[in-house]
Amino acid sequence: MKHWLIKSEPFKYSWEQFEKDKQTFWDGVRNYQARNNLRDMSPGDWCLFYHSNEGKEVVGIAEVVKAAYQDPTTDNTQWVVVDVKPIKKLRKKVSLAEMKGDPRLSDLGLLKQPRLSVIALTETQFNIILEMADEQ
Repeated sequence: MKHWLIKSEPFKYSWEQFEKDKQTFWDGVRNYQARNNLRDMSPGDWCLFYHSNEGKEVVGIAEVVKAAYQDPTTDNTQWVVVDVKPIKKLRKKVSLAEMKGDPRLSDLGLLKQPRLSVIALTETQFNIILEMADEQ
């Protein structure tokens, strides 16, 4: 299993809407590195759901339920989506400031490439963030 961080601006697509929808395809990715990360996702992989711009915090855990396929919002075949479903809202949100302040996360992709919308995480990074959210 791989681990990821997926970002969404809450005014465009919030965790609350994600929970109501119960499943969605993760679209709108127009960066090649983020697209390649989507292509590397497999069913069963877990994602941290991050609210960007407003909030700037990890708010939940999602699971990839369908591997990459053509993005239905564009005719351009180079862009893909994956299907994800919500697993759990975190007990405690983990802010960007908290992650920046934890030396164990100094290599976190979110800190090194903050504009990337789909970021690979190590299992250790994933677990540290869950620990910060009082989930472990």
